[in-house]
Parts: sequence; structure tokens; C-alpha cells
Amino acid sequence: MWISKTIFNHFKSRLNFTPNYAPLSLLSPRRFASTIAQNPSTFNSIHDANQVIDFPGGTVKFIPEMRFISETSPKRIPCYRVLDDDGQPLANNFVQVSEEVAVRMYSNMVTLQIMDTIFYEAQRQGRISFYATTIGEEAINIASAAALTREDVIFPQYREPGPLLWRGFTLQEIAHQCFSNKYDNGKGRQMPIHYGSNKHNYFTVASTVATQVPHAVGAAYSLKMDKKDACSITYFGDGGSSEGDFHAALNFAAVMEAPVIFLCRNNGWAISTPTSDQFRSDGVVVKGQAYGVRSIRVDGNDALAIYNAVQAAREMAISEERPVLIEALTYRVGHHSTSDDSTKYRPANEIEWWRLARDPVARFRKWIERNGWWNDMAESELRNSLRQQLLHSIQVAENIEKPPIEDIFNDVYDVPPSNLREQEQWVKDTIKKHPLDYPENISA
Repeated sequence: MWISKTIFNHFKSRLNFTPNYAPLSLLSPRRFASTIAQNPSTFNSIHDANQVIDFPGGTVKFIPEMRFISETSPKRIPCYRVLDDDGQPLANNFVQVSEEVAVRMYSNMVTLQIMDTIFYEAQRQGRISFYATTIGEEAINIASAAALTREDVIFPQYREPGPLLWRGFTLQEIAHQCFSNKYDNGKGRQMPIHYGSNKHNYFTVASTVATQVPHAVGAAYSLKMDKKDACSITYFGDGGSSEGDFHAALNFAAVMEAPVIFLCRNNGWAISTPTSDQFRSDGVVVKGQAYGVRSIRVDGNDALAIYNAVQAAREMAISEERPVLIEALTYRVGHHSTSDDSTKYRPANEIEWWRLARDPVARFRKWIERNGWWNDMAESELRNSLRQQLLHSIQVAENIEKPPIEDIFNDVYDVPPSNLREQEQWVKDTIKKHPLDYPENISA
């Protein structure tokens, strides 16, 4: 295998070893513990040696019967839940959250609801080109973020603006990105909702499905090498689990014992493809065991269950140096995006039932109200305030000029090649020649 001198020197300096044939053993002392063949002299007899084989991974027993492993289990993997649909705790064996944290979680979930409504309407009015909502998945967004620390690195799919809001990304910054103005962190190069923030340890969203999953494993392995008290977390949908990147990432994480949390939002649909057309396994959670990854299935519409599961997964990932897979069962109440009409492939009454009977925001509100932490007046004030903030943010973002044309072409080459400069000049000339075909606030 060819390794560049730069990469070799990088690892040499970080691991402080002299060239030999066993450097990888220094990275993870437990990796090869179960692959050492047992000495035949330890068997008591030839009969013992014929009963088992010491094989990488552990001792395997021989049997005379031919047994195939069943493709299904008699019982499905159960789903962890803390609150029932009416917001009542099923037991008291869960990590309690303080009033401050609970109210903040609820406020952020409501923020997502109102943000989705207003930005969806803005897209329908032609003011932004695209949008995707988180309706029905607010608990996964916010509760998972609340269970992490700011040092934990987030690799989102495209339906997780909640962790950004939780970490302090403002509604104005959200609007700047969706309107692709000069204050957008991505310099207007990305579609709306493709947020990113180095400040908040939130990698930029990419539309390509599941490509962020192996990236999260690499980042987690880096955190482990640097002995950081942190993990990475990556979000993806059930459709993402059908991609090769998902499978490679789980295997990579398990073998390298990377502190990463895989959080699958199994909302039943990969755009218009139902899970029944994606896999025959018991959801996504069972795939973890096949790769040697600890896994759990959680009620994705229960904020307290998500909070507890992610907090426990984070502790395991860091202290035990292991990956953890969380399958959150939920439902995408909204359309996949503004380019989709989900009523073409699923019944409207099904969507309405999930919106009303399984709403994660309403369920969590019932719980904090029972604790005396929330009331109708606080609800009204919050929703009115958020609506005004969002409308103001949109008005501001909409009237700010677009990034300079040069930003389309920079940040790739130190010295741009001549053909790229020619393209830049051609774009500027085209805008000057046809100004009515371009926004007024774009400068050539």
C-alpha cells in the first residue's frame, strides 16, 4: 500500500514511533486481542480440538447439525420510551432534566415548528428556491443536541437545523443562509437549508445521501487519537442506511473503535420509497450487531427518551471507545421537501394521524405543564415572539446584497488558472448584458 511521505510523517509525529512492522498496534491495543490463535498444547485432548476452533473474534463451537441463521427473529427489537403519548412517564428510571433545560428544549422545538411554517411559505412565494421541514422530528433534533456538549462534532444530513439552534446559531443566520446573501457562511454556494458553522462544530450539510456518515467516523477516530473528551455524531434517514457509505462506516467505526454515535431517523420514507422497499431486516437497529456495534431502538417522538439514549450513548462512546447506533422511530409529517408532494404516495389521513396523535412537541409540552414549568400564557408569548423574530430576520436577509461574483470562483486554487478567470469574466459580462435576468442585489 502506497502512503505519502507527508501522511507517514504526520502519523509518525503523533504516535512517536520509529519505523517498524507493528505501528498500528499502538493505535488501539484491544484491536487484535481476540485474533491470536490458541496454542494447540492448551487443549486437553484431540477430542477437545475437534469440538471448537479458535478463530479471529473468539472460540467457535463445531456442531454436527446443519443450521442456517434465520432471516428474522420471532420478536421485533423493542423500542425504548420514557413518556407515553399523553406525556406521562412510564417509569422513574430515566435521567431527569432541570426546569431550565426542559423549557429550553421545548422552546427550541417550537422554534423549529414556526421556522418551518414561515420558511416553507417563503419558498412557496418564490422568495427562496428550496426548503425542507423537520415537522414530526423536532424531538430528535433538539433532545439529541441537548444531550451533547459543544465539543462534540456534528455531521448532519439535511433535516437537522435543531442542533445548530441549540448551540446558538441565530434565526438571522438561518435566514442569511436560506437567502444566500453575503453574510451566508457558505458564501451563497449552497442550496437553502445547507447550513454549516465551524464555530458550532457543525459540518456543512451535503445533499448527497449518507456521505457524512463515514466522515463522522474519521472525525471520531481523530478525537480518539487526540484523547479528546468528545465524540462525533452523524444523523441520517432510513434511506441513508441503504447506501454503501453507511455499511462501510459502521464496519470502519467498529474495527477502529471510534467514539461515534450513528443516529438514524427512521421516519418510514426515503422520499417516496417506503422502508418495505428498502430492506427486509427489522429496521436499522439490527444492522449494528452484524458489524459489532452496540445499538438501541428509541421512540423518536419522545424527547426524554432521545435525550436519555443519546446521553448514554455519548458516555459509552467516549469512556469505552466504541461506536453506538441509535434507531429513532418517527414519522416525516411534512413533505420530503418543497419539491415533493407526499400525498401522491401515502394517504393523507395517515399523515394527519401522526401530526395529531404522535406530535413530539405536544407530548413534551404536556410533561412540562404537569411539572408546573409551562402554561398557556408562556406558550402564546413564545409563539408570538418567534413569529415576529422570524419575519424580521427574513426581511433583513432578503434585502442584503448577494455575495460578490468572485466568491463562486475562489477558495479552491491559490492561483486560479486562466480558464477559471475566463469563466468568471464571462459570467460578469453576461450579468451586465442581461441585468433583468438577475437579482437586483447581485453585483457584477
